[in-house]
Amino acid sequence: MRAVIDTNVVFEGVTKHGNASGYVIEAWQAGLFNPCVSNALAYEYADVLSRKLSSKRWRRIKLLLRMLLSKAEFVPIYFTWRPASPDPVHEQLIDCAMNAGAVVVTWNVKDFRNAQISLGLNVMTPVDFLIRLAE
Repeated sequence: MRAVIDTNVVFEGVTKHGNASGYVIEAWQAGLFNPCVSNALAYEYADVLSRKLSSKRWRRIKLLLRMLLSKAEFVPIYFTWRPASPDPVHEQLIDCAMNAGAVVVTWNVKDFRNAQISLGLNVMTPVDFLIRLAE
């Protein structure tokens, strides 16, 4: 299964363990799905983590992020579908998922309603995504 993981899931997954986001990150590490990332999304992961974590914690997490990105498929963005979300930050997730033919995994499902309706974008919470992986 191809998936684009929202930054909120990545942040929670690399900073907390034993929750759905953490299991998504573990599934990423184990190669249980095909993670898709655009250049813009990779930069967003690094930007958010570096700003929200202490410098000591960021140094440790940066190594994990590098490993995760090395296991991801980088997706070139040939087409954009804007505006498709009330939150402009989510536009790059939509672009990446639509160009990759992937599902978006996020806790902010409501921000993707327009893209689900107008573009047929598949959006799941981390819990729903993990259930689907288990099947």
